[in-house]
Amino acid sequence: MSAAERFFDTNVLLYLLSADESRADRAEEVLAGGGVISVQVLNEFASVATRKLGMSVAEVREVLAPIRAVCKVVPITEETQDMGLSLADKHSLSIYDAMVIAAALLAECRTLVTEDMQDGQVFEAD
Repeated sequence: MSAAERFFDTNVLLYLLSADESRADRAEEVLAGGGVISVQVLNEFASVATRKLGMSVAEVREVLAPIRAVCKVVPITEETQDMGLSLADKHSLSIYDAMVIAAALLAECRTLVTEDMQDGQVFEAD
C-alpha cells in the first residue's frame, strides 16, 4: 500500500505519546511511511495533548513537526463539511468522525487508519 493511500485519524498520532511502548513504536513506524492527515486531525491532536495530557503548545509543535514533514496535510473545506454532514446522516456517525472520513475520501485515500471504525468498513462519497 502506498503512503498516499493512507489517511491517519487523530488516535494514531496520539499513540506516539502512549505509555505502551509497543503501541508508540508501531505508530511511529506507520507514520514514518507517510500518508495524509487533515487540519482537523492536527487540531484534535493539539486539543487532547494540551487539555488532557498537559503539554505546552511548544511541545505540541515539536511532536507535530516531523508528522507534518512526512504526511500531506489537507484542509477542511466547505466540500468537506457538506460531504461529512451527508456521511454523518447516512451512516449515523459522529460529526467529527464523518469529517475525517470526508477528508480522506476527498484526498482519494483508500485506507483510513483509525480505531474508531470497524475493520473493512467501506464509505463512498455520494
